[in-house]
Amino acid sequence: MATAPEKLLLRLEWKVVRRLDGRLQGAHRTAHRGSGIDFTGLRPYGEGDDARHIDWNVTARLDEPHLRVFTEDRELTVWLVLDRSASMAAGRPGRGKHDVLAELALVLARLFGRGGNRVGALLFDTGVLRVVPPGTSRRHTLRIGAELARTGQARGGATTDLAEMLDAAGRLARRRALIVVLSDFIGDGDWERSLQRLARRHEVVALRIADTADDVLPEAGLIVVEDAETGEQLVVDSADPLLRVRFRQAVDDRDARLAAGMRRAGVPVHRVDTDRDLAEALVEVVARTRDRSP
Repeated sequence: MATAPEKLLLRLEWKVVRRLDGRLQGAHRTAHRGSGIDFTGLRPYGEGDDARHIDWNVTARLDEPHLRVFTEDRELTVWLVLDRSASMAAGRPGRGKHDVLAELALVLARLFGRGGNRVGALLFDTGVLRVVPPGTSRRHTLRIGAELARTGQARGGATTDLAEMLDAAGRLARRRALIVVLSDFIGDGDWERSLQRLARRHEVVALRIADTADDVLPEAGLIVVEDAETGEQLVVDSADPLLRVRFRQAVDDRDARLAAGMRRAGVPVHRVDTDRDLAEALVEVVARTRDRSP
């Protein structure tokens, strides 16, 4: 009998991976000096460049050292940094943020693995760390799914230390890698400094998983509001105009801080809403990433 991760992966392969095959080809081509597949041009030699790649004919003609530049497909090591904290449980049953995170993780692991890239996963839940070392096979993707199922019941008690999560990724990824952070980015810690350290050494992409419950206060009179991370509860009048204005301002301030921190770190952040079609969202992510490419 198929396990829950197997059933989920089969569904995603049929509904999402098949739709993405061919549409994402070439999405991870990287400018690289040295021997490669496609010659893309020349550029002046700079301090620290490998002299073996100097084009001596052009150098003699222009009287200035120039390097040959290629674009090649390179095998990647990809780390998926997966936020499994309590705030990720928000959303409607069966389509909460943790459900979308699990689907994204399996789709990305399968897509990267099918291209021959090694994919590892770091699952972070308020100080509890689980690691799946990099691998390539479908069975390896299922192993990531099994770990996601093990951490499916998020705990409360403390807010997510985003800085600790990012620092853990930096300790794991010793060689240059593509690091994809999947989180709602609701938490504490000086995460911006940690993100900058991570981005200096690796290529980092942030997928912010969001749900309406994060952004909208329902107008339903007296309601009990609970902090998913700490378990703290508070009775509020959701119809109070002043409260609604303050809530909206707090959401806008949170989003602005996140966008500014990502921008300063040079990390692209893509919002993936829980009610969004997953294949369409990933195609949009790749399109926006290409638009950023030099």
